[in-house]
Amino acid sequence: MKLFNNLLFRVFIAIIIGILVGSYAPEWYNRLFVTFNKLFGSFLGFSIPLIIMGLVMPAIAELGKNAGRLLFMTVIIAYSFTLFSGFSTFFVGKIVFPKLLGQSPTVNTEVVERTLTPFFTLDIPPILDVMSALVLAFMIGIGLSLKSNSTLGGVLKDFKDIIVLVIEKVIIPLLPIYIMSIFSEIAYSEKVASVMGLFFKIIGIIFVMHIALLLLQFLLAGIISKKNPLKALLTMMPAYATALGTQSSAATIPVTLQQVIKLGVSERIAGFVVPLCAAIHLSGSTMKITACAMALMLMNGQTVSIDLFAGFIMMLGVIMVAAPGVPGGAIMAALAILQSILGFDAQQQALMIALYIAMDSFGTACNVTGDGAVSLIVNKLSSRQVGE
Repeated sequence: MKLFNNLLFRVFIAIIIGILVGSYAPEWYNRLFVTFNKLFGSFLGFSIPLIIMGLVMPAIAELGKNAGRLLFMTVIIAYSFTLFSGFSTFFVGKIVFPKLLGQSPTVNTEVVERTLTPFFTLDIPPILDVMSALVLAFMIGIGLSLKSNSTLGGVLKDFKDIIVLVIEKVIIPLLPIYIMSIFSEIAYSEKVASVMGLFFKIIGIIFVMHIALLLLQFLLAGIISKKNPLKALLTMMPAYATALGTQSSAATIPVTLQQVIKLGVSERIAGFVVPLCAAIHLSGSTMKITACAMALMLMNGQTVSIDLFAGFIMMLGVIMVAAPGVPGGAIMAALAILQSILGFDAQQQALMIALYIAMDSFGTACNVTGDGAVSLIVNKLSSRQVGE
């Protein structure tokens, strides 16, 4: 039963069923899935601005209440690591992905939509566009961080609870069916072989990049803290293994904390940095989303430029602060800027979800292991300040 409760397993089964349905079922049967696809996609589009406001506003407000030099230092280091992850992924992907995807047929979503049409559609326009929701979330979140005992703060906590329930009880359970409908469309249009082949290639490349990223993070941390970087990285391996199983940065905090203290980080610094980094350090997740977005854009013949991705990566590092602890929260939050900045349509968003979930454990493991490197740097810099 535990296996069937695993989201990755359900998505894997959904992809297989979707391919079988698209390949062998009659057109009218596939149109049922297309109808669900359009209805759920419309609901998802309506929900995205609400998800942004419900998750981001309380997260920014809560971070601000703990404002201080240690918080500022940790946030800057964690965000710098996240930016480095995103931009390094872009430049590596810019070199590797065109060669990897160059001989593959373009997955044109417009062709798929012309091939199968839904029985009916229901338009559910969002109450705010994505950028308006983002600006409102930052404005209110920052404002609340400067106030104490705010009535609006209590309302936002209730609003966050409602949004988390919608994600956990509605969106996440229906995601496998949504993904199944996407793959039935792709299979029906006879594009599935190229798409699945590219999926596995992308997953392989990102796994290698995760390892390289961790080596670079601990090399930098080792130089600053005067620690052996390989020994420090090996010390964090229990946290890496735990995160692979839990798929949650928050659930891995006890193990991460234990291993960080073994690195020689003071208990005071470790007790502050590790829980905070579980919320704000998302190098692995940023790498996954950036690489997958680039690959899908190239598959669709879209232009991938640094001008476009610079803003996307910088915003991604901020917007995913609210993601940890909420199942599927990172990719749910990222859908907003995938749509508003990169122009992703519903099918590209669904493929992003499938790719993200397929690598969810590895991204989380990369995040929590990198928390050790952040802790080493903060510990060293804070001890220097005390010495001064």
